Amino acid sequence: MRTRWIAAFVVAAALASTSASTQSRIEQGGVPTETQERQNSAQSDLIWNLLGCLGLLGLLGLRRPSDNDGYTNDPI
Repeated sequence: MRTRWIAAFVVAAALASTSASTQSRIEQGGVPTETQERQNSAQSDLIWNLLGCLGLLGLLGLRRPSDNDGYTNDPI
């Protein structure tokens, strides 16, 4: 019975409050955040995206080879 009351209060609180995106716009007074400015800009950062992909591909070299033959479990 207690968990039902707690669940009811959580649902009521969630429905009574505004969403986080609405709250941030209200608190900022209409000034866009840094992320919003980057999303709305038309410039493309293709070179940085490609450099980031190369960095992520470099992380593949950190994987250890597995001696697992498929029939037994890997040792921990």
